[in-house]
Amino acid sequence: MFKQLTLAALLTFTALTAGCASVKMADDTLDAQAKTFHTAPDQAHIYVYRNESMGAGVKMPVALNGKPVGVTVAKSYLMLAVPAGQQTLVSSAENDSELKLNTEAGKNYFVWQEVKMGFIKARNSLQVVDEQTGRDGVNESKLIQAQ
Repeated sequence: MFKQLTLAALLTFTALTAGCASVKMADDTLDAQAKTFHTAPDQAHIYVYRNESMGAGVKMPVALNGKPVGVTVAKSYLMLAVPAGQQTLVSSAENDSELKLNTEAGKNYFVWQEVKMGFIKARNSLQVVDEQTGRDGVNESKLIQAQ
């Protein structure tokens, strides 16, 4: 029984960390433009990024205010232009992680989508990070074409 559980855990871990899920990526020009971190005076930008390889084979849908905006994979990010005010992000994996942000126009917000090992597949946790940590994480990642 113990050997079977150990084998099942090993197979699950391998499935979570191996393979490479793919999504439609933005072209290099849009990626470079997003990495300038410039905002319009009447909007805020929310960068949702996954800069680690854990769960590389797992796609994680992201919704903003109840509407799908994209699907993240390892080493990827979304840049979401939003008006000032209350925003709700939800990212889905084995669990749903919800994060509420009160955004101000002209500012950038950085949200790290941390990937954790789950029981069946990867779990996730959305966390606001400081600007330098967020910029570094985004710069390690590639822009996803938003839906």
